[in-house]
Amino acid sequence: MDTQQVFSDPFWPYLLAFLPPTYEELADQHHALQRCRKVPNAAALLRLILAYALTDLSLKDVAAWASAGHIAEISGPALFYRIRDAESWLSVLLAEVLTREVCVSLPAQRQVRLVDATVLTGPGATGTEWRVHTMVEPRTGRFCAVELTDASGGETFSRYPIQRDEIVLGDRGYAHARGIASVVNRHGQVVVRANPQAIRLCRPDRTIFSVLEKAEAIPVTGEWAWDILIPIPPDRPTRAHTWALSKASQWVPARIGGIRARSGEVIWVITTLPETEATMKQCLALYRTRWQVELVFKRLKSLLNFDALPSRQGPTARSWILGRLLAAALAQHLVHPAGAFSPWGYPLWE
Repeated sequence: MDTQQVFSDPFWPYLLAFLPPTYEELADQHHALQRCRKVPNAAALLRLILAYALTDLSLKDVAAWASAGHIAEISGPALFYRIRDAESWLSVLLAEVLTREVCVSLPAQRQVRLVDATVLTGPGATGTEWRVHTMVEPRTGRFCAVELTDASGGETFSRYPIQRDEIVLGDRGYAHARGIASVVNRHGQVVVRANPQAIRLCRPDRTIFSVLEKAEAIPVTGEWAWDILIPIPPDRPTRAHTWALSKASQWVPARIGGIRARSGEVIWVITTLPETEATMKQCLALYRTRWQVELVFKRLKSLLNFDALPSRQGPTARSWILGRLLAAALAQHLVHPAGAFSPWGYPLWE
């Protein structure tokens, strides 16, 4: 489904059904629509924002479209200020919509989540401009959490709303002690590819465990595993690997497994899942599903045209990107109106 359709007349009533019923009050609380003037309500404002975020129309053109469709009477400059002031409101709406994705999980069994980040850049960019951190449900490919940061926002498990008993999969960018501890402390579990140079590991007796020294033990085919402890750095920030193990704020029990790729490279995977629940073979097989998140990114970039992101670093930049992400979150409901919302395809709020 083309996301540009979500603000069109046939889909608009159904799209509003997926918003939290308090979206009008939220617009007032977050100062997006304190004075209506020529914009009659929050629904009209959201429709204007989506039209601007999902099309190539200028602010003046969106204002003309809104006037012709009897949606709102507003000028281009006035719309600029409305979009600029809607950033906080859009963030809350996106969080509310994605929270419903998390709530449909069955609490009686473990859920698997994939996390990763993708970079957004505009034409002529010399580096990262924006980074979108996402959590994805692997069976459906739907994303259930999103955070937008600038280039300084690094990858970490602590960004995501981890639920009890969830298993979170991440690549090497997430294999650092504090992030892993943040999942364990919220009663979740981790399966993450390890970068031996980026994380400090210890044996069960709390002496240094050298991953590179174990590489020769990995067979050509098959895996090998060891029990380890992950020392968590002290709360006061320190430079990596310069603090004494005796000052560790926490020790996280884990296992590390190695498997050799056909190229001969050893791939290291850390898991906090106990062996009574999953063998290392099962954990390695589970980690392979992490690649599904790459397909999700390709789909989102195609759906939202993020690969052709214009250079938007001004006051409306975050609102513009959040508008696209909100459209994608809503569109995925309209594409597959089934499951908990069958047969009519939209929720009924209390």
